[in-house]
Amino acid sequence: MSELTEITSGLRFPEGPIAMPDGSVILVEMFGPRITRVRPDGSKETIADIVGGPNGAAIGPDGALYLCNNGGCFTPVDLGDLLLPGPFDPAVYIGGRIQRVDLATGEVADLYTECDGRALRAPNDLVFDAHGGFWFTDHGIRDHGARTSDLTGIYYATADGSHISEQVFPVEAPNGIGLAPDGNTVYWAETQTGRVMRRTIASPGVLAAAIPLDTSTCMAGLPGYQLLDSLAVDGDGNVCVATLINGGVTVISPADGGMHHIATGDLLTTNICFGDSDGSGEYRDAYITCSGTGRLLHMRWPSPGLRLNYV
Repeated sequence: MSELTEITSGLRFPEGPIAMPDGSVILVEMFGPRITRVRPDGSKETIADIVGGPNGAAIGPDGALYLCNNGGCFTPVDLGDLLLPGPFDPAVYIGGRIQRVDLATGEVADLYTECDGRALRAPNDLVFDAHGGFWFTDHGIRDHGARTSDLTGIYYATADGSHISEQVFPVEAPNGIGLAPDGNTVYWAETQTGRVMRRTIASPGVLAAAIPLDTSTCMAGLPGYQLLDSLAVDGDGNVCVATLINGGVTVISPADGGMHHIATGDLLTTNICFGDSDGSGEYRDAYITCSGTGRLLHMRWPSPGLRLNYV
């Protein structure tokens, strides 16, 4: 296994990396708040300034960037050598939303702010399927002042803004989301429970009917005190989930639940994506966001990655 190398630092809580065909990585800086392009030499370029809290990102079928904006539901807590997402402040929260960002102009437009009359609270991560729609999570808000904690869900929406539907409810703090290589299973991570969940997709944007007390929906639960963040699926179908507290990436086999951990040295390792810098088609370049220390890391992944739709 190759060593981790630092591509760049000084990022304000990086998340949502996307490995682009030109070798750059587009990511969000949640406490920028902005969308940033990182070149292979580590140089950075601001694509767009964002109001609220940019969280997850993906490239859509039209080549635009689609953004989960949590509305600024976290306040930054700077400990000097570690940046943390702090408590909810209603004075700065603008409401959760899904946005479309034109990569050429930086223009930002709201696509969805609600579903069936209920406001989106804190959209977190998204993944496009082969049909041009996307699955996304709403992480919800823990409001310590009001002593409330949201139960939210898993959603499916179209890229043109014409349709959104809630597919799973209730869910406890859903975070990362991804699709199996064949596109027939959706996976998501629950932050607080430390579980990776899964459901079968019956047709585009529609899940198969849930079976009461079906234990197979829980693919894995991490032991001890480990929180889960975003995830990516590799070419072998393994779910690679960014793991908080036990900072790194935990690789989980859907077949038997077997897992191994790749440490990064950052307690707040938040996301991973795969790229193909050598043009081999194997997507073995793993880019990992270390949000607490503001770094983007790279390593050669031990198995092939998975090319995302539309990238």
